[in-house]
Amino acid sequence: MGNRLNGFGTCSIEVKRACPIEMTLHIIGGKWKGILINILSEKSVRFNELKRLIPGITQRMLTLQLRELEADGIVKRKVEQSIPKKVEYSLTEQGENLSLIIKSMITWGNEYIGINNLR
Repeated sequence: MGNRLNGFGTCSIEVKRACPIEMTLHIIGGKWKGILINILSEKSVRFNELKRLIPGITQRMLTLQLRELEADGIVKRKVEQSIPKKVEYSLTEQGENLSLIIKSMITWGNEYIGINNLR
């Protein structure tokens, strides 16, 4: 397959269909990335507000997840040169496209939870 920075390279015929799935899962993989993308699909948000909206996340993990999403071109970071410095996060166009997948996952998850609660 390969690493995400260089892409997955040439896929063999056997794994050609898996490559885009693996790439997508690699980008959204992690406990908090889907939640972050979902929140940012609604509006631009400052770091501390994100931290408040996701009570279980540590500051270190939030920083790491945002940096990874930014490196992958999903999230953009806007810094206003004010005192104190204001940093706001929002989705890129790629991030907006990815948020549609996240919303589909939410729908599927809610349906799955509902089905399993009936058993």
